[in-house]
Amino acid sequence: MKIGLLGCGIVGSGVYDIITQNMSPMVVDFEVLKALVKTPEEIIRPDMTNNVDDIFANDEIDTVVEAMGGIHPAYEFITRALKAGKNVVTANKAVVAKYLNEFTTLAKENGVKFMYEASVGGGVPWIKSLRQAMRIDEITHIGGIFNGTTNLILSEMEEKGLSFDECLKTAQKMGYAEADPTADIDGIDVRNKLIISTSIACGKQVLAEEIMTFGIRSIKECDLAYFKTLNKHIRLYAEAVIEDGKYCCRIEPRLFNVDEPEAGIKLNYNICSLYGKTIGTLKYIGQGAGKFPTANAMVQDLLDIDCGNATLPELDFNGNATCDMARLEGSYYVRYSEAVADKVEAAFDGIEYTAVEVNGAKAFVTSVIPTITLHDRIESVADAMPEIFVARV
Repeated sequence: MKIGLLGCGIVGSGVYDIITQNMSPMVVDFEVLKALVKTPEEIIRPDMTNNVDDIFANDEIDTVVEAMGGIHPAYEFITRALKAGKNVVTANKAVVAKYLNEFTTLAKENGVKFMYEASVGGGVPWIKSLRQAMRIDEITHIGGIFNGTTNLILSEMEEKGLSFDECLKTAQKMGYAEADPTADIDGIDVRNKLIISTSIACGKQVLAEEIMTFGIRSIKECDLAYFKTLNKHIRLYAEAVIEDGKYCCRIEPRLFNVDEPEAGIKLNYNICSLYGKTIGTLKYIGQGAGKFPTANAMVQDLLDIDCGNATLPELDFNGNATCDMARLEGSYYVRYSEAVADKVEAAFDGIEYTAVEVNGAKAFVTSVIPTITLHDRIESVADAMPEIFVARV
């Protein structure tokens, strides 16, 4: 296999190292012919280039590994590679979530493979496991902790009693969080991963605007102190139900009992779960971020292409899936400051709830309500969101 590598950052360099250092006897016949960097100053090896045409014009290169991240120019490069008859492997959840249907169609039309195992779960073999389960089973539920950055922040807040800002800075220093952490802490990264997973389970494209999403940006130490009195742990949890040809998705902070597997997922680890009507519940645990966990998953995709990937069915997406937002419900903890108390309490008028004691703030726990109802009420006081934190109990 002759490879063109787009991007030589943390993940791209991991792929390069696994292949060129022969970390596995399975990759001895793999060769990186060209590796794209951004500027001439970054060229430190003969196989490096800052001109992407050096990759696309090379007829020897049969497979492109996209390790750049972001939507653009990743979208243009992936599209160009597929149209040129080159296989593509990517870990880019943002571009896969948005263009999965298009990429899959292009790959089929041009007789090549489009592989994206590393886009969800990092080193966890989640997508392959989901597709294998679908060969003989109907998947009706998907769930998981899909973001190592927020999981690191929450577990550090719990164990060390530190503030959100302190734990975010730690995650940034460790290389897990970007300088702009919006995608992680507001649930956008998790949403992309849930889109990919649910689209596979549905066989149709799931849309971002139909996923109910809360992040962890406004969590405070007082919230963790209250959850500790309940003997529960908080995690940013993604969930989808797929029944009768319809789906419903949500991403939200959620409390778990100490004896539940999700409560024990700490640092940059992920847990991905599925429920099938015959197999029941399966859970997969592993590192969800990092140089070699993610690179390992990408090289696994390369091996699957090289071996023909004969054991897995082709995915053939057909239009958009149908969403039914009313299918999920729960009881919710809502914490807010005194400054926005009148707004919040007016927004929840008509919903049964019980006030709870939280140090330095006001809070209540609702009765079981549709998740979409919660979102509608919170959106009605959107200007107060920095003062509000929500979690499913």
